[in-house]
Amino acid sequence: MTKMQPLQEAPPQEASPAHPQTPPESAVPTSPGPSMGRLVGVDLARALAVFGMYVVHIGPALSATDGVGSWVRYMADGHSSVLFATLAGFSLMLLAGRREPKTGLAGRQAKARIVIRAVVLLALGTVMAMEYGGVVILGFYGVYFLLALPLVRLRARTLAIIAAALALVTPQLSFALNALLTQPVQQSVNAYDPLHRLSDVGVLDLLFTGFYPTITWISFVIAGMALARLDLSQAAVQWRLAALGAALTVAAYGMSLLLAGKDALRSTAEDGSSSGGSGSMPLDSGSLESQASSLLTAGPHSGTTFDIIGSVGVAILVIVGATVAMDRLPRLRRLAKPVIAVGTMSLTAYVGHFVAQDMLSVPSGDTQQSWVPLLMFILGATLFATIWSRFFRRGPLEYLVNAATKPAKHIR
Repeated sequence: MTKMQPLQEAPPQEASPAHPQTPPESAVPTSPGPSMGRLVGVDLARALAVFGMYVVHIGPALSATDGVGSWVRYMADGHSSVLFATLAGFSLMLLAGRREPKTGLAGRQAKARIVIRAVVLLALGTVMAMEYGGVVILGFYGVYFLLALPLVRLRARTLAIIAAALALVTPQLSFALNALLTQPVQQSVNAYDPLHRLSDVGVLDLLFTGFYPTITWISFVIAGMALARLDLSQAAVQWRLAALGAALTVAAYGMSLLLAGKDALRSTAEDGSSSGGSGSMPLDSGSLESQASSLLTAGPHSGTTFDIIGSVGVAILVIVGATVAMDRLPRLRRLAKPVIAVGTMSLTAYVGHFVAQDMLSVPSGDTQQSWVPLLMFILGATLFATIWSRFFRRGPLEYLVNAATKPAKHIR
């Protein structure tokens, strides 16, 4: 099993404020007295995505679990990275103007910040891929941001329609493109790709054949952008989103089970390997009909229409659930402060767990048999984030990324 991913940021969100109660990115409210649970809930959702990522990278393999452990392991595989990508789209709108897009000088500077952030993520992702392989999602996030930039001024309904259209079309397009991108073709292209020579994650991987190919994963980002346009503090919006998330989840996974049979939701982790690249279906074995039938499945990282729609549904349920919990349960919000702190510095938590796992020689998920290392990583990240946030407004890497975007203020 390979490691799973990122965001925004990646996986983790460097745009997120370190102090949940005073998020600077929410400084453009369009309604009086906005509920603070709206953004604190997003930070809680980011923390859950971080911990889900830890489960896949450090927790036991799915084959070594049972009962509740198997359910946790299965839900983390794929869904945590999709949640990150969806939250990446949300954070993109925090930069560009959440409820109302920034225009004029502010809009140009916001777009410049996004471009700089994307370049930084691409560079950081490339450096990390050189050490840890193609499972690092940060470079993919950089591409997502650049491609989503022209959409930052669109309304929620328009963004939702675009996300839905891409979910319906791109998996089939990805399958056709991967049929054309044979190994000789890929090798020819990669021979001239400096990114591939540096890290084995080149342009083809970022766009079509990697672990998180942009062609299918951009739907998650755009769905997150649509969510950010909505007033999540409104009870009516919360109910509608909860109903939508549940409907998408049940419809996508139910239809896949009906069409593809009992193994439709099977995780690739059950075969002893972690989630493979979405949309990069193996084209060197089995008949074309057999390969095409895989488009009916909805397992984690299968990259099919059913997988994308179902995963978006799960992400919506998590984000809405976290928002409602933080908004309406103040006691729980106080108890969850250490976990929320992790969400405010998810980029640091994401990169840090790769570094710590390597330094401490902690076995990866494909050879791990115990839950203890995972629990220690979660405890360590929570403790670090809690202490750090008492003294600093942003996490370490969040601070550096924010500093890198400072030149955008010179845009005129």
